[in-house]
Amino acid sequence: MKTMNVIKTGLIIIGIGSSFILSSCHDDLLNQPSTTDLSSNLFWKTENDATYAINGAYAEVRGLFDRDYMFDGLGEYLNYRSSGTASQSTGNYAIAYRNGTYNNPSSTTGSSYSNYFIYSYAGINRANYVIDNVSKMVEEAKSETSKTNLEAIIGEARMMRAMIYFRMISMWGDVQYIEHVVNANSEVASLPRTPIRDIKDKILEDFTYAYEHCKEKPVALGRFTKWGALAFRAKFKLYWACWNRTNWPWGKSVAPQGGWPELDTFTPSQTESDQYYKEAAEDFKTVIEQSGAALFRNGEPGDYGVLGGSETLPNYYYLFTPVANSTSEFIVSFPHGGTGTNQSEELMREFGTRATEGSQGWGQPRFLIVDRYQSTETGDFVQPVTRMNPSSDKSAYTAQNSSVNPQIYVNRDYRMKSSILWEGETMACMLSLKFDQYRRYRYKTKTGTISDYSTPNAAINADADNEGVIMRKFVRNYAGQGRSEGDFNYPIMRLADVYLMYAEAANEAYGPMGDGGLAVNLVNKIRHRGNLPPLKAEKYTDKLTFFYAIEQERIVELFGEGQRFWDLRRWRSIERAWVEPQTSGGVQLFDSWGALKNTYFNNTPLLNYQRMYIFQIPESERNKNSNLSQNTPWL
Repeated sequence: MKTMNVIKTGLIIIGIGSSFILSSCHDDLLNQPSTTDLSSNLFWKTENDATYAINGAYAEVRGLFDRDYMFDGLGEYLNYRSSGTASQSTGNYAIAYRNGTYNNPSSTTGSSYSNYFIYSYAGINRANYVIDNVSKMVEEAKSETSKTNLEAIIGEARMMRAMIYFRMISMWGDVQYIEHVVNANSEVASLPRTPIRDIKDKILEDFTYAYEHCKEKPVALGRFTKWGALAFRAKFKLYWACWNRTNWPWGKSVAPQGGWPELDTFTPSQTESDQYYKEAAEDFKTVIEQSGAALFRNGEPGDYGVLGGSETLPNYYYLFTPVANSTSEFIVSFPHGGTGTNQSEELMREFGTRATEGSQGWGQPRFLIVDRYQSTETGDFVQPVTRMNPSSDKSAYTAQNSSVNPQIYVNRDYRMKSSILWEGETMACMLSLKFDQYRRYRYKTKTGTISDYSTPNAAINADADNEGVIMRKFVRNYAGQGRSEGDFNYPIMRLADVYLMYAEAANEAYGPMGDGGLAVNLVNKIRHRGNLPPLKAEKYTDKLTFFYAIEQERIVELFGEGQRFWDLRRWRSIERAWVEPQTSGGVQLFDSWGALKNTYFNNTPLLNYQRMYIFQIPESERNKNSNLSQNTPWL
């Protein structure tokens, strides 16, 4: 067979041959069988051929989604070290665009948002390749069973395509829509952007086909199902409702009240918004009632253990370890291999410390998150902590309500202990693939012992910490794998997210109790995971009050999973979460000792906010295609 040259100039990366690779390693990308030279007597003859191709597509498309947690670095609760967030000394705005870079270490997505744009089309082309060729096989299927199986594979590929386009229009608005295999860049060199409303219809068609043809249960770990397709269709409808909404109740005097004004080709429709809230709620409800999916360990909080201890942790912690790989809570997920597979995830490397296999701690909580964890006794927020510096005030570690006094974190949401470490908390540490010891966290203490604890008193070396709390979520507590050898089945959509999105859609469509109380009950199920009491009645007296209760659960339940940034954008809430444009002083963020760490949005012009709501069409692509227009804020 001939070998294929991979064209890397222009809109599409012609890399279809790599769809036959079951590893995400790209070392042999230039030496793969030419897909244009595969005759029918060599391939596309059996279901195994179709399965081989769809598995290769999964391996490639995974890289577009399996590091979504990086997008949390564009929100206010996670500081992702590679996110380009500006320090106070630069005077730049905070989360707007990572200075234009994507900074994803995956070789699939490259190192910039421009690369993400390009590789998204590569993923779409791979999906189209499977769709086109397996569709021909369906026509020649020798049995109804074979036809059904092949149509399910087409459904998986169409769901991939829809997911990618969903992400692309969320980032860039109008993009070029391509639903056929591209064999040369010249085929699309002059293709203009397709209006977002036209792409919307195509996305819904793909998700609907996948829902109608995919299997009820995954045929292998990580393979898509009809319920994943329906959940994603519902999520897309929810986003469409948000983009069309014209009456957000935030009361901003400067920020637009709704729609998507940065996408000047889009005219919002409140009537359409109302319709899609209802349709989203209906789809989510079908998933909830008919899929058979259940929360991990039935949503029970589990055993908290003891303050400062980590040998026993709540169930929420284990949801983000391989123990949960086969949980039905993961509606859509991408599996990873472990040691020596070239398909590992790097969650421990990116969220762990030097004490956990030399991890680098690129993603760390901002201290701001601690005040979001509510009381297990009252079910409500507690008094905000008082930031105290123990280097200047020796009473800080014992003072009432001091940020560094571990006792003030007693009786907090169990997800707090599962997600972060504060002063005095411990974690299992590993070196050279072996268990080292349980070490204790103290801000700014990287080595030696912590004298006011008896055991364990060895300090965690958390040299990437800069706010006074570090991550426990995603960080493994068992030995045997290196920092880049993870095999966690990373969730792209969880049932908990489905519950909260249903509550949001139903609240807008029917009001807090207009669905017979299901929305409130589902939010309470999520709260129960944190051992919190049910919402008090005053938390759902009206739509806006209940919305804030839903938002609170999304913040703590989905922390670090890449959802916050997209929530802020679709809710037109970046100004609400931070500060309005050109507001003197901006937003100051402090660490647990009260030191000013960053000042964001200090007299930030309106243009910078506009750029946060829509991404830049890569200029490298516009240079090759004169018909590729630019989003107005980036002109």
